[in-house]
Amino acid sequence: MTEPGDLADQLAALRADNARLRRLLDEAGMPDSLRHGLRNTMTMLRSIMHRSAESAADVETYVTHLDGRLSALLRVQSTTDALGEADLHSLISDELMVHLVREGEQAMIAGPRLRLRPKPALNLALALHELTSNGIEHGALALPQGRVAVRWQIEAGGSGPILAMTWTETGGAGVAEPARRGFGMTLLEEMLVYELDARATLACGPDGLHYSLQIPFTPEIGRLVGTETAQEGEGGS
Repeated sequence: MTEPGDLADQLAALRADNARLRRLLDEAGMPDSLRHGLRNTMTMLRSIMHRSAESAADVETYVTHLDGRLSALLRVQSTTDALGEADLHSLISDELMVHLVREGEQAMIAGPRLRLRPKPALNLALALHELTSNGIEHGALALPQGRVAVRWQIEAGGSGPILAMTWTETGGAGVAEPARRGFGMTLLEEMLVYELDARATLACGPDGLHYSLQIPFTPEIGRLVGTETAQEGEGGS
């Protein structure tokens, strides 16, 4: 059994490494725009480290969950570094595929083609990772007949267009609301609301989890690409 002191030592070492990296970036004389982006990413990394530790029962659980979250961030970071933005459909399908949930089999993905700016892409990548991990560990995706449908559309809002997304699980044997709030629930219900000025609703129903997110679709969030629509998969029951 891991002692509490071991977890504190791990956190202290990670904080020290993070501080050293920040100092090296400051001393490297990078352009302000690049340095600002890296600092934003590191701020997110620190938040993930601390919040993951708060909800971890032991170091092994902490390392497993932290590794998954950082991997999700790194995947989208490499895309936005190269292209300056990320395709929403690819963001969703890639995260599901990492967990062997294939579009057209257990997953259906549908919505207009759009590109996300780096910050919202990072935040949504984390949200998708938490939703997928939860579906695999506790939700409908833990069962062979479980399915998930991810849909989005641009809707008219009072002060501008809204990006409305839904994650709907079906085929589950009943998903109970967790007894305690971990990093995932906090991210989905609070952090995205704060970071993206969004509205979020999460419900655990008898057939699986349902999550909806509404984000003001400003140029800082992303842009539509043409009029084509992502193809729906054939993953029915």
